Amino acid sequence: MAAVTVVSVPTMFADLLGPISGADILSWDMTEAPERADEIELVVVPPFGARWLRRLEELPALRAVVTATAGYEHVQPHLPPGVVLANAVGVHDTATAELGLGLLIAAQRELPDMVRAQDRGEWLAPRVRRSLADSRALVLGYGGVGRALAARLRACEVTVTAVASRARAGDDHVERVHPIDALPALLPDHDVLAVTLPLTEDTRGLVDTAVLAALPEDALVLNLGRGAVVDTDALLAELTAGRLRAALDVTDPEPLPQGHPLWSAPGVLVSHHTGGSSRAFPSRGAAYVRRQLERYLATGSVDHVVASGPRRALAEEA
Repeated sequence: MAAVTVVSVPTMFADLLGPISGADILSWDMTEAPERADEIELVVVPPFGARWLRRLEELPALRAVVTATAGYEHVQPHLPPGVVLANAVGVHDTATAELGLGLLIAAQRELPDMVRAQDRGEWLAPRVRRSLADSRALVLGYGGVGRALAARLRACEVTVTAVASRARAGDDHVERVHPIDALPALLPDHDVLAVTLPLTEDTRGLVDTAVLAALPEDALVLNLGRGAVVDTDALLAELTAGRLRAALDVTDPEPLPQGHPLWSAPGVLVSHHTGGSSRAFPSRGAAYVRRQLERYLATGSVDHVVASGPRRALAEEA
């Protein structure tokens, strides 16, 4: 009889996956000790509440970990030696870009002011407001989310510039992708800086005082990546001075504590790290998990590996 590979997946995916030949699928949300802990070869980490992450070394047969999220910095420190980590490439691109576009439109057209006026029963006086159309956006981080956002910005008649870790050819949305060392020279010509970078040692605090100072007055900073990519103190200084504005789905710290100055800073719109949390997530996530499990069963490896063992990064394109 052929050996069966034991894998664990979050409950939200288990019913959607259906049977996979060669795999014994356990439903496990990583909130308590799993059944058959000594047999599990692959773990899919749920998006929320995975308290058992710190105990992955208690799974002696573990060979691979797959996140249900694009971010992976919360998992990487807990990888046992030799265990590979893959993130959820492509699962959240559309939903996150959709939210990013919504935040941009809301910030540019000042929709929060209109909601507050509605609560007061007040009709605002007409005036000319900012627009996305004919603006210039720099997308910092040109992976899946960056490309999905660029596509939506182009549909809004925005001129889009892309910057990533290295220069490369463009696509349907941008003429070319600029290298990171071109960022300082590009910033002054853009009305929007859209950050879609993952959090790594290289990206932590990348959007600092110097980067923000290079943006023109009244520019908007959109962060869809990770909060710590942007220096919070530097951003607060610009917001408080009224020079820049911000739309943030992610913050540092996170969750943003009650009373934190970002809540009340002028010109800032905060959502609650909800970019990928849409009704599209379960089915798209389950399809991605199925592809990864089928790949593992066929080859013994997974796609989109971003790390292996404790803090040994294998670099994925930002």
